Amino acid sequence: MSNQITKKIIRKLIREKVESFDQLSKIKREFAKKYGSSLVSNITLISSYQQLVKNKKIRKNETIIKLLRRRKVRTLSGVSVVTVLTKPYKCPGQCLYCPNEKGMPKSYLKKEPAAQRAFANKFDPFKQVKMRLSALAMTGHPTDKIELIVLGGSWTAYPDKYKTWFIKRCFDACNKKTSKNLSRGQKINEKALHRIIGLSLETRPDLITGQEAMRMRELGCTRVEIGVQSIYPDILKKNNRGHGLEDIVRATKILKNYGFKIIYHLMPNLPGSTPAKDLKMFKTIFSDERFQPDMLKIYPCVVLKTAKLYKVWQQKKYKPYSQKTLDKLLTDIKKIVPPYVRINRLIRDIPSDYIQAGNKVTNLRQLLHERGVKCKCIRCREAREKPVKKDLTFVKRIYKASGGKEYFFSFESKDKKTLYAFLRLRIDKSSTAMIRELHTYGQSIPLFEKKGTVQHLGLGKKLMREAEKMAKQKEYQKIAVISGIGVREYYKKLDYHLDNTYMIKT
Repeated sequence: MSNQITKKIIRKLIREKVESFDQLSKIKREFAKKYGSSLVSNITLISSYQQLVKNKKIRKNETIIKLLRRRKVRTLSGVSVVTVLTKPYKCPGQCLYCPNEKGMPKSYLKKEPAAQRAFANKFDPFKQVKMRLSALAMTGHPTDKIELIVLGGSWTAYPDKYKTWFIKRCFDACNKKTSKNLSRGQKINEKALHRIIGLSLETRPDLITGQEAMRMRELGCTRVEIGVQSIYPDILKKNNRGHGLEDIVRATKILKNYGFKIIYHLMPNLPGSTPAKDLKMFKTIFSDERFQPDMLKIYPCVVLKTAKLYKVWQQKKYKPYSQKTLDKLLTDIKKIVPPYVRINRLIRDIPSDYIQAGNKVTNLRQLLHERGVKCKCIRCREAREKPVKKDLTFVKRIYKASGGKEYFFSFESKDKKTLYAFLRLRIDKSSTAMIRELHTYGQSIPLFEKKGTVQHLGLGKKLMREAEKMAKQKEYQKIAVISGIGVREYYKKLDYHLDNTYMIKT
């Protein structure tokens, strides 16, 4: 279908104020029949819409973008996620279950979505970011607030020079210009069109030190994913993890004290475990102050051909849980997740042809929801596209974690089933109160647009005031925010200033 015809479709959508997908489909069919062509794709329509706006032929129309946007969930958490992979590099771990595909970073597979992009771009960070930004824009998603996730195994095992170069090139791609050094790239990004508001790195708990934590802060990191997998020493040993429980506890405390958000990677169904033992592990993680992660990625163990576990399975010394057993376990886990924890992933998106034994259902979270499984986790309660209510309730939750107290402040619906915004404040024996996270939910809105959405109700500022009030009550002289590079301007407006990678207010 020609460009002129797609522009006619856009004008008709605007003229007739089309809002439903059924109306959109009907108009697509009408034009296809009239011009004897196939149905035009939403991506093509978005491209025509953007061209018309650019040439000032039409005004911006958020209803049209909302109608045409593909996979809206990608930006319904308030940010656009860009995932990149580091190059293949030796990993200090020899885990039993971990795949080792040639030409890929340890534990990653060529057919996984983000890994495909990385492999196609020869693991060049600049090209990976550029490609992802382009894809998001083409499908109608705003790309000004970026959450950058760096995967590829044990980040802290890579040479420092490579790590600095890799992150700098990610900033260069967002800035659309090459900087002399990382520091300059970060400074430019504070006011760039594509601002990196959060940076996530992943590694092993035994590689975390105070020095490494400070180094990650210098790179702009705000969140760390650590491969915990299990908290049972015997299971860690049986699966060749190469670290013990004490490493998990120590790493968690270091990261919390530095203000990082923490994601635990947890693996039910490991050799040596049972459903009862797995459920008990999750209960302990949520109740024992030595753990208390902020987020989870739950990856039930599966058998992959390039993993050492494959031979163990062939010898019938390991048998994965049945689908029924796994479904029940995950259902029981979801029921006990605290309202201040987010389950980022419930199943790892491994293509089924890789899996020799174990779960192959990648949309298990969706299926559990359809069966009515209730969950209080952050992701299940995010406001997303729900209408904003005026009578929001301020909620304060307090729990002990790693020698300190965590305050989880939030604005929620009266029944507490919908979460609109939240803040994590850490109070411990240090001289500074630490804001570890501030997040407002709802469809990501471009930085310079102010609409009546959750993201522009001033909920973030209200939560900041509550955190400052609490810090004063506890007689702190200073409060710090572990701010992403691209959010520094926001905190400056709240009278915070940059001091040693943190935004500080006296």
